[in-house]
Amino acid sequence: MQLTGKTCVVTGAARGIGFALAEIFVAAGARVVLSDVDAAALAEAVEKFPPGMALGVAADVSKASDMQRLADEATTAFGGIDVWINNAGLARHRWIPDYTEAEIDLMLDVNLKGTILGSQAALQRMIPRKAGSIVNIISTASLRAVPSETVYCAAKWGVRGFTQGLQEEAAPHGIRVIAVLPGGVATGFWTDAAKRPAPLEKFLSAAQVADAVRRLLEMDDWVTPRELVLRSLADSDFSVKPQ
Repeated sequence: MQLTGKTCVVTGAARGIGFALAEIFVAAGARVVLSDVDAAALAEAVEKFPPGMALGVAADVSKASDMQRLADEATTAFGGIDVWINNAGLARHRWIPDYTEAEIDLMLDVNLKGTILGSQAALQRMIPRKAGSIVNIISTASLRAVPSETVYCAAKWGVRGFTQGLQEEAAPHGIRVIAVLPGGVATGFWTDAAKRPAPLEKFLSAAQVADAVRRLLEMDDWVTPRELVLRSLADSDFSVKPQ
């Protein structure tokens, strides 16, 4: 897919990976609909783009009505949706006995339910056109369990399972579904996720993740890169320490 002239919807786009995705898509000539639950931060983000290239739509990914409205506004503004990025996500890192019910609901609603509802809204607009790409930004937390990240892992394992089913349902309609599983990424995500400091200097940058997504989307439309695991060399979660 050539991104020039295409319309891309990105959730969780006011900052972090979402904003980096919007930047790289606009640089490639695409029009971008940025969405975020933080209306003030979203307005500031949209102002950083050239007129006519970006639209901000404040929305909550955990609400079906908001995702339908987001898809409708994107279609009205730019005539269709070519790419939908389910990027919105958050974490609360606690030991299992310390989670509140509200924190559990929040992680499941935003990470898992939000991806399902966003995908529904995207598919409903893409199926009649027999074309489109959906990208789910997941996490390497969907590959293994991590102490103090159990609920986040549960949500991301759910997203990965959902994505695999979505790939099979979407393919007959000419729609690609791509899973991107970043390891640690140096964004503000960690401020709310954990009380302990994170080794941000060892992590990927949001721009590096966005560049990987762009490259996947720019592959021939007949090719579906189903899943990419993306980590920095210094991310030691999976590695064996040298002797």
